[in-house]
Amino acid sequence: MNPVIIILIVVVVVGAIATILVGMRRNMPNEDPLDARLAEFSQRGDVVSLEQIEMSQPFVERVIYPLIRRLGELSTRFTPQHVLETTAKRLELAGNPGRLEPATFLALRFVVAAVFGGVLGFLFAVSESMSRSQEYLILMLFIVLGFFFPQLWLKSRIDRRQKEIRKAMPDALDLLTICVEAGLGFDAAMAKVTEKWNNELSLAFARVIREIQLGKLRKEAMRDMADRVGIAEMTSFVAAVLQSETLGVSMAKVLRIQADQMRLKRRQRAEEEAHKAPVKMLIPMGVFIFPSILIILMTPAAFRIMEAFGSM
Repeated sequence: MNPVIIILIVVVVVGAIATILVGMRRNMPNEDPLDARLAEFSQRGDVVSLEQIEMSQPFVERVIYPLIRRLGELSTRFTPQHVLETTAKRLELAGNPGRLEPATFLALRFVVAAVFGGVLGFLFAVSESMSRSQEYLILMLFIVLGFFFPQLWLKSRIDRRQKEIRKAMPDALDLLTICVEAGLGFDAAMAKVTEKWNNELSLAFARVIREIQLGKLRKEAMRDMADRVGIAEMTSFVAAVLQSETLGVSMAKVLRIQADQMRLKRRQRAEEEAHKAPVKMLIPMGVFIFPSILIILMTPAAFRIMEAFGSM
């Protein structure tokens, strides 16, 4: 079999497995699945054992993730503390996808590397179209790619979440301004934002509200939200809100100024992306469009040259 086809099959299979696992994990509720199953059986009035409740969970939640979590607990004994702290920080910046713990995420890197290497090794064993040295080289490259694949995925989740929050902040601050000017408190205004929208920013506001209800100081909850988001716009917004509370400045006026600044920054980012578009278009144009135009223009001339040399 052609080695290019083998590599494409490996990429498709591993990508499909990763997409299925992440999708199944994301569609699960935020609460503990075991507690959810227990509450469901209690509402129905069924008398079941704990083993039956555990067996009613999905296979991924019952087998795959406990194995990865156990491997993560084992790997924490040999992992420096600052690596765990950095991983926990990055998971917070990504919105804690799939309720992954730092140790589980670090163990997932080894699991994905093993899956990449295992699938590719199986395909190499089935087909012998390449030499052993080439197979070992490609196998090592894919193992390294699988080891760094979770990091790339987490980086993309962080970028996507921060981009979504930047895009939603001007509209959210407009709604906060309207609610505060209508007479609501700042906490009630944030609650209105969480009711109207369902995005990463509203989830961040909802977490702040829950932390305040549990007894956490507002300034600490707001600062923790800025740390979890990790963008300059949120840090500026939190600093302005806390400073207005300290100095006694009108909250509505501060929110209106912040909304205008966020809208101006969003317009500037859109203009920046528009200016980058021609540069980004050079690569696909050079790879796909220019060769086609060259073939269309030069083919008739090539035929004429061949006919001229043929007649001579």
